[in-house]
Amino acid sequence: MSFNFSVTTNAVFGNGKISELHSFINTPNAPVAGKKALVVISNGKSMRANGYLDRVLHELNLANSEYVVFDEVSSNPTKREAEAGGRAARKSGCDFIVALGGGSVIDAAKAIGIMAANESDDLWEYVMFGTGKKRQPENASLPIVAIPTTAGTGSETDGGAVITNTDTNEKTGVFGKGTMPKLAIIDPELMMSVPPKFKAYQGFDALFHSTEGFISNKRNEMSKTVASEAIRNVSANLEKAVNDLKDNDAMSKVAFGSYLSGIQMTVGSCTSAHPLEHALSAMHPSLPHGAGLIMISTAFYETFIEKHVCDDRFIEMARLMGIKNASEPAEFIIALESLKTACGVGDLRMSDFGITPNEFAGMVQNARDTLWTNFKNDPVPLTDEECLKIYQKSYK
Repeated sequence: MSFNFSVTTNAVFGNGKISELHSFINTPNAPVAGKKALVVISNGKSMRANGYLDRVLHELNLANSEYVVFDEVSSNPTKREAEAGGRAARKSGCDFIVALGGGSVIDAAKAIGIMAANESDDLWEYVMFGTGKKRQPENASLPIVAIPTTAGTGSETDGGAVITNTDTNEKTGVFGKGTMPKLAIIDPELMMSVPPKFKAYQGFDALFHSTEGFISNKRNEMSKTVASEAIRNVSANLEKAVNDLKDNDAMSKVAFGSYLSGIQMTVGSCTSAHPLEHALSAMHPSLPHGAGLIMISTAFYETFIEKHVCDDRFIEMARLMGIKNASEPAEFIIALESLKTACGVGDLRMSDFGITPNEFAGMVQNARDTLWTNFKNDPVPLTDEECLKIYQKSYK
């Protein structure tokens, strides 16, 4: 029954809530105040093409805030991008950040917030894993407003960021005081235009944040509660959200599940599945994070099912995913594979992204070096040989 529940983000959830953004900035008792914002978006076209950027800039005008747009964030945000964003924020005198986009953009905004508020121009000064120099930032991040346009990472309501150092092939966590967003506007209408396969990748990312938390040895009653509802909402609605791009109800429930999974990561934890995937997409940046998780998921969970270390948890997850009378842990795998097939992602191939089996041993070491703390959350410790086998069994 022991837990630490500290989720301080003011989350505003619902269709059309983007039009209320101005009322949460520079108003009495508002969570955010500032004269000038750095608006962070991806280096793609969708935020402009869909009119989302214009809507946010309009809201900032209503809030009497100036702004500068930083549009250099890639799908796997990098150290260099975060450092460039920090310099842009300092040069322009920005005093808060608005992140508009998917988890990559929100993660980048957190790292940018640290860089903008501190003296070093080297983000790796403030990284606690791998080759990071493990220096605590002297100053808190600039305040962050997160506006997710995808339902997957839950980054709008946790304090961690995942950033890749392309010089060292490290994809790892970045944390610092103030990186928990002050405000999150979670508007499912902004997520409707995501292409189906990416909606599936993102939805499975949200699902796995909670299935990992459900079997983690750090699970507590609070993390179990939010993980259960996340698993239930995502698994019951992802197929509909992916296959019917007009089903706002399904999209809203997946978005709600993603938000809950973000809370799960704050009060609970993820396991080694995440660093094992990070090694894949660090070395092959064209691989979407959610797709990588899908590829290794069956072998990863089967490893613990075969050990019979938490059978009851897998049975409960199978029930949450729709097998109401589940009585065997392997039924979770049945539910998982069924959902993958229904969402059109049941036959993803590592080889299609240039991944080769001779990389696997190095990836195991990379995963341990860059995010070793997640391995400590597994139901029982995995050996390097077992991690290697997960990759090998997942390879197509």
